[in-house]
Amino acid sequence: MSGVFLGVDGGGTKTAFALVSGDGDVLAGAVGRSCYYLGQSIELVDEVLREGVGSVCDEAGVRLDQLAYAFFALPGYGEVSADLATLDAIPGRVLGHQRYSCDNDMVAGWAGSLGAIDGVNVIGGTGSMAYGERDGRGLRVGGWGELFDDEGSAYWIAIRGLGAFAKMSDGRLSPGPLRKHLAEHLQLASDLDLVDVVLNRWQGDRARIASLAQLVTAAADDGDEACTAILQEAGQALAGLVKAAIAQLGYTPDEVVPVSYSGGVFKSDEVRTAFQQALADAPVDLRAPILPPVIGAALYAARLAGSPLTSESVTKLRTATS
Repeated sequence: MSGVFLGVDGGGTKTAFALVSGDGDVLAGAVGRSCYYLGQSIELVDEVLREGVGSVCDEAGVRLDQLAYAFFALPGYGEVSADLATLDAIPGRVLGHQRYSCDNDMVAGWAGSLGAIDGVNVIGGTGSMAYGERDGRGLRVGGWGELFDDEGSAYWIAIRGLGAFAKMSDGRLSPGPLRKHLAEHLQLASDLDLVDVVLNRWQGDRARIASLAQLVTAAADDGDEACTAILQEAGQALAGLVKAAIAQLGYTPDEVVPVSYSGGVFKSDEVRTAFQQALADAPVDLRAPILPPVIGAALYAARLAGSPLTSESVTKLRTATS
């Protein structure tokens, strides 16, 4: 077996781990808790990585010192300058060596979706942002957080869904399927109990709120016009991130830019359609993601190690993970 590469993809709701060989074999995979530490102790990152790395290596029968290289895609990385040194040091404590690199989870999404080639990927997950590379230069657009940005993300969709529910309840908006979906899912004795659930019991928990985006999608599928409009706006906002990234990376008007997407928000047909329509007149080659972000992280680890996987190995990974 050729070198073994560890990919770690952190997110707002979970952290995924994968071991990939240089020949394009997926040796093991694991899923753990979210390592999104903002608002919590940064030691959460150490705990989650230690658990997940140990689990995936045990499954494959691979020792930590046998890893050729690892790439840790961490949510929130780069958003607090004072934390960078601590975040960069944590994987070293976990692995017991320095053959690794860290960056934001947007890099794993890009590497997986496009196979680590020049182009732009947009993430529509708990949060949202676009990341692109061109001629060795990387660029991030968006991802400023749920309080005042993250347009088109699951959290953004959910918050607008909760607003629509409130308006449906008190007559500012015609009632649609969303009202029933939310009331049943949250087991609300009365509509106003939504305040108790989201603010008191959940304490505004980011991941729990974001999970409600699935109900907005379900309501749209049942014909809820307000929810359909929310999802269409989400798709347009995500396309806007792509366009901004393309412009700032310096692509010329006659260049066709590879573009892809990742994240659970894109499971919605409404979001994908609106996204595609918003990019219809842009010089892009819109591609379905070829690999999940966690495999993209392993692919990027191999590239950073100076041993990029061949196109044949990438195709093998694509077959194995499809």
